[in-house]
Amino acid sequence: MARRELRDDQWKQIEELLPSKVSDPGQTATNNRIFVDAVLWIARTRAHCRDLSEQFGPWNSVFQRYNRIS
Repeated sequence: MARRELRDDQWKQIEELLPSKVSDPGQTATNNRIFVDAVLWIARTRAHCRDLSEQFGPWNSVFQRYNRIS
């Protein structure tokens, strides 16, 4: 089981706020949760994106996505 920043019940409350696009390939809903977990981990630890654990995927992908929404 993967370590999560959000519990399943917390994720259920916000997952509809992050809808996937039909045109997006792959498992977008899973990627949304991983992305939110990564952002929360960065906020909690105050670490740099480059220090993200591999469980969150490539650090640069998280960084680029965060920059697009901020």
